[in-house]
Amino acid sequence: MKNCEMKVDYDLIIIGSGPAGLTAGVYAARHHLKTLVMGKLVGGIASEAHKICNFPTYHEISGKELIEKMEEQVNKLGIKIENEEVIEIKKEKQGFLIKTDKKEHNARKIILALGREKRKINIPGEKEFLGKGVSYCAVCDAPFFKDKEVVVIGGSNSALTTSLLVSEFAKKVYIILRGDRLKGVPAQIHLVEKNKKIQIIFNSNIIEITGKNKVEKIKLDNGKEMNINGVFIEAGTIPPSKLAEQLGINLEDGHIIVNKKQETNIKGIFAAGDITNNFVKQVITAAAEGAIAAISAYEELSKEK
Repeated sequence: MKNCEMKVDYDLIIIGSGPAGLTAGVYAARHHLKTLVMGKLVGGIASEAHKICNFPTYHEISGKELIEKMEEQVNKLGIKIENEEVIEIKKEKQGFLIKTDKKEHNARKIILALGREKRKINIPGEKEFLGKGVSYCAVCDAPFFKDKEVVVIGGSNSALTTSLLVSEFAKKVYIILRGDRLKGVPAQIHLVEKNKKIQIIFNSNIIEITGKNKVEKIKLDNGKEMNINGVFIEAGTIPPSKLAEQLGINLEDGHIIVNKKQETNIKGIFAAGDITNNFVKQVITAAAEGAIAAISAYEELSKEK
């Protein structure tokens, strides 16, 4: 690399430790780049998946197990994975300064693999009863609702998957959605519709969650109240675009715009996974984009020698 005035800690810092970030770490290691992976939750949303049935080599595997295998591979290659939250990124003469909630790092190149965040529905009781009956993670919390009655908010594939998982424990599961049809994968819809524990309530919205020390009731916009023990919220996801906005990265509906090399409009910054504007949001495509981003970063670094 060229001589520089400031000390650079890493060739590459990967922000995000989901499938895109972890795969980028593997490819960075194989290209002998001094690399750091950082993220608040290793695996991101993928780690919460009850079952993944479309990842090559596995007929069926839990998200947690798949991420553990990815993490193990990264660790064996000597790449550190730090539990740090990035607060700010500043462009420096020779690279970037990354400020986290714990320390500061310097890197010549950055890959943003920020994934997605669960969308809140912002109704009374949602925040107050989080962890007291309100949940965004069925894999984490479904076993706590054995023989209970719960609702799942949403009609997408994630809501259907959550309903099927929770039905293995709960005695009754209500799917409440504002539309008039389910929008998941046909195979999932079929499984939900034939499950006798699951009842679908169309064209309805929950407007309030109530209780004393835990969830006890929900109120619907049609005036109906239901006695309920738990509420699983599956209202979709949103891209965490704050860092990209700070850097002046071009966005499309909150997603980072990238080219075929996973490059952004800011030289030295690449992006991969669900945070990008690419069409398919799957573990396999996130991993592929992570690989491309790492190779692209290596090529750019090689030209700067």
